[in-house]
Amino acid sequence: MEFKTFVFYFFSAILVFAGLRVITSRNPVHAALFLVLAFFSAAGVWMLLQAEFLAIALILIYVGAVMVLFLFVVMMLDINLDRLREGFWSYLPLGSIIALLMVTEMALVLGGNYFGLLESGVPQATTEVSNVKAVGRLIFTEYVYPFELASVILLVGIVAAVALTQRGKRKNKSVNPAQQVFVKAADRVRVLQMPAEKRD
Repeated sequence: MEFKTFVFYFFSAILVFAGLRVITSRNPVHAALFLVLAFFSAAGVWMLLQAEFLAIALILIYVGAVMVLFLFVVMMLDINLDRLREGFWSYLPLGSIIALLMVTEMALVLGGNYFGLLESGVPQATTEVSNVKAVGRLIFTEYVYPFELASVILLVGIVAAVALTQRGKRKNKSVNPAQQVFVKAADRVRVLQMPAEKRD
């Protein structure tokens, strides 16, 4: 067995084990940590396939941002595990039916000749164009419209998040320095002279 094949099976075994532990772990924090391990294993497999850009993007985006945020949110929430288990058993029949339908659809799509092993060699990557340059060329030529659509969707999400935080009346007081410069004491302060009151 070659060293590259051994490394592939090593990362694949870790990926399958971590994926199973994500769905079987009772502690949500442990499930999130196993998901991080699965992402690292998938990044290792992508590195073997000479997809360096995708591997680095997976680690930086999913592991470095999304999963860390998700892990902190899960750790800060007070989750009742007993109640989650009761909800799991109540949704188990419906989930089993949906899982069976998904497996049937995948078997129909990948059925026939796709289950057989095709004797084809691994295409060699060209040394003239790097992996990042090839991905960039594909994004801005063949997939420019899906790329722009994804950018618009992300922009809508950012604007919606800002709009939700700014919704409602502000109770804090704001100060305008430009208006305070032209304020005069005679316009704001008035001295009143009133006769003193005498008590009996």
